[in-house]
Amino acid sequence: IATVSRVMNDSPKVSEKTKKKVKEIIERSEYTPNIFAQGLGLNTMHTIGVLVPRISDAYMSSVVAFLEEYLHDKGYGCILGCSGYSRAEKEAHVSMMLSKHIDALILVGSTYAGTGTIEEETDYIRKAASKTPVFLINGLVNGENVYCTASNDYQAAYDVTIKLIENGRRRIAFLTDSHSYSANQKRMGYETALTYSNIPIDKALQLFVKNDIYQARDLLLSRPDHSFDSVFATDDGLAVGAVKYAGEKGLRIPEDMEIVGYNNSSLCICSNPELTSVDNCISKVCSDTVERLLKVLDKKEGVSAHNIVGCSIARRNTTSF
Repeated sequence: IATVSRVMNDSPKVSEKTKKKVKEIIERSEYTPNIFAQGLGLNTMHTIGVLVPRISDAYMSSVVAFLEEYLHDKGYGCILGCSGYSRAEKEAHVSMMLSKHIDALILVGSTYAGTGTIEEETDYIRKAASKTPVFLINGLVNGENVYCTASNDYQAAYDVTIKLIENGRRRIAFLTDSHSYSANQKRMGYETALTYSNIPIDKALQLFVKNDIYQARDLLLSRPDHSFDSVFATDDGLAVGAVKYAGEKGLRIPEDMEIVGYNNSSLCICSNPELTSVDNCISKVCSDTVERLLKVLDKKEGVSAHNIVGCSIARRNTTSF
């Protein structure tokens, strides 16, 4: 048994003649090695845990697809979990992942970072990081063995709002579905641009709604008057809801109303007219995360705790800039 194990692990202690003989027997018997047992012996499972709140979300599913591709290319498998949004659910799923003897844990989405203002909201992440490296995508958490990669949502939101203002827009509705770290960064960028342009911040124009096209449309339709001349949404689904609202109101896009979404998802080209959106460079965020993860697992020094990736604006037909 010991000899077979050494052959499976390509040990130099076994002669090439013995290796060849054992491999022939393994092939004839169609033996499948116990990967879990191998991992324990080598002190690595070559497996990364990936947690998302909800896999049906377009952003989350895109991130998972990129992560799986990049990790697979480097010889790592993934265990995927969907934690939900409550703190209790997230903590339970993190514990479950740690029990799988993963080499590292990736948390996808800023909801894991809480609001970004209360330290206690992320204690469970630091606790997990005492056992295995934790990588957070699109949120920032401070802690030893915690590594974060995030899009520069603040700057992107600021840039979009300034573009709308330069086009003469003064009543810019802000649509969001979350109070997460990322959503708060976008709101702050939006508000800073208004303040810089000497436009009063009107909280009545900051609207919270579930990330659903028709619920976003209906929320806008429920307003007693058309008090806004443009919409900046923190997700493409919300922005498409605004496009449908404009259609029902008989408003011309972009002449009467300009609309900008976020994530540059496939919804943008399905929208009519096609949607201008912030491209938060998901592929870059994921490739940077995997690159830094491999450096940490290889025990290389100088891996930064925080990495910010710039965004761009994918211009289409719902804006005139």
